[in-house]
Amino acid sequence: MTVIKQDDFIQSIHDALQHISYYHPVDYIKALGEAYQLEQGPAAKDAIAQILTNSKMCAEGHRPICQDTGIVVVYLKVGMNVRWDGTMSVTDMVNEGVRRAYLQPDNVLRASIVADPAFTRKNTRDNTPAVVHYEIVPGDTVEVKVAAKGGGSENKSKFAMLNPSDSIVDWVIKTVPTMGAGWCPPGIIGIGIGGSAEKAMLMAKESLMDHIDMVQLKARGPKTKIEELRIELFDKINALGIGAQGLGGLSTVLDVKICDYPTHAASKPVAMIPNCAATRHAHFTLDGSGVAQLPIPKLSEWPNVTWAPDSNAKSVNLDTLTPAEVQTWKAGDRILLNGKLLTGRDAAHKKIADLFAAGEPLPEGVDFTNRVIYYVGPVDPVRDEVVGPAGPTTATRMDKFTEMMLAKTGLIGMIGKSERGPVGLEAIRKHKAVYLMAVGGAAYLVSKAIRKSRVVAFKELGMEAIYEFEVQDMPVTVAVDSTGDNVHETGPKEWQEKIRRLPVLA
Repeated sequence: MTVIKQDDFIQSIHDALQHISYYHPVDYIKALGEAYQLEQGPAAKDAIAQILTNSKMCAEGHRPICQDTGIVVVYLKVGMNVRWDGTMSVTDMVNEGVRRAYLQPDNVLRASIVADPAFTRKNTRDNTPAVVHYEIVPGDTVEVKVAAKGGGSENKSKFAMLNPSDSIVDWVIKTVPTMGAGWCPPGIIGIGIGGSAEKAMLMAKESLMDHIDMVQLKARGPKTKIEELRIELFDKINALGIGAQGLGGLSTVLDVKICDYPTHAASKPVAMIPNCAATRHAHFTLDGSGVAQLPIPKLSEWPNVTWAPDSNAKSVNLDTLTPAEVQTWKAGDRILLNGKLLTGRDAAHKKIADLFAAGEPLPEGVDFTNRVIYYVGPVDPVRDEVVGPAGPTTATRMDKFTEMMLAKTGLIGMIGKSERGPVGLEAIRKHKAVYLMAVGGAAYLVSKAIRKSRVVAFKELGMEAIYEFEVQDMPVTVAVDSTGDNVHETGPKEWQEKIRRLPVLA
């Protein structure tokens, strides 16, 4: 009978979460490197270069790949012959490992989990609790899969209870465009087919932890109907032209994973969950011999890609920015930002809305007049950092506040990731403002452009407080200009048509 010590299990969870915070899985890096070589869209190729450069920087610096260090999801297969040497429940052990990992002083990870989700949404401050799934199986080991799932991709999860005769392919191809780019493509799509509603979702999530092998699968050819379906969906999703960060291009997905399970004769449950550019998961087995040992990738396994700013990028002084200058920018322009900007995301926007509703002014020191806001919740700094990884959050969540911010604060520009929705776009056009896109999945790279940082309001919100950043050559793209031209609409349409004409993909 195998004995698993409580301390070994906790330390293994801790080590795995630290490991995946700064090491991408090697299969993902290789697949992304191949996508970079094949990519023909300039904007998409630039975005992938930023992601790859960021990834190698994080591997070298042992800092998070993304500022959103995720909600922890753990799949456990516990052998029936295993005995636990400890006083805590297994779930409590997992949570203790999470707590220690996210509060690790040398590599602090962002605490994103909020309790009382329907009402107060108070941050638990240590990223607990995790979501834990158990399976009791024959054997004398404990198999562990640990993932840290980002909110941007998790929010794009889809589920449908199809009729038995409905086409899975038709549903997927219709649904993927509705996910927008908030899941930070290129990534992996996980699909669960069958079982019950919750079983389909569990399978879709767990499939994301499978090895990326689409190139090898296509080279040898499919051997099963599921493999045929994977290839068909891979080709048809990429033919949509969505591309990296939704900018239009050849690579939207790097792989499609599918798990299935028998289901009721009247049902066809189908779940679809994307994994983002911050793909993070680790697998290990405990056999009673001690703490899990995770393989450390060699830096030579990263492709030789180093991002540099576009030579045609415009240098902009945020401290002297005017509405007239903003209105000269065109969708697709590359810009390097210099000077001071303010940050704010969901909770800060809600607090501002509540202040205005109560007839109260903005907090002292907060003035958005002719300024730009960055939708970000940064990681706390360590060592000599000014700020930790500080990539953009999904901009569409702020759409409901955009009219208020542009009409009442003097704000003239916003920075986030992914597309804007109809409400946000209308407000941008109406007020002749601008929306700038930073690359999701390049948080550590972006943070190096931030030279000073200080909290100016709502300190109690933690990572959702309003900061003032002073930046130097922070790279962004004009995603929506003051006339409403929108690269997230024009880019995919252009590349969808180009892909149709490519003989290799025809």
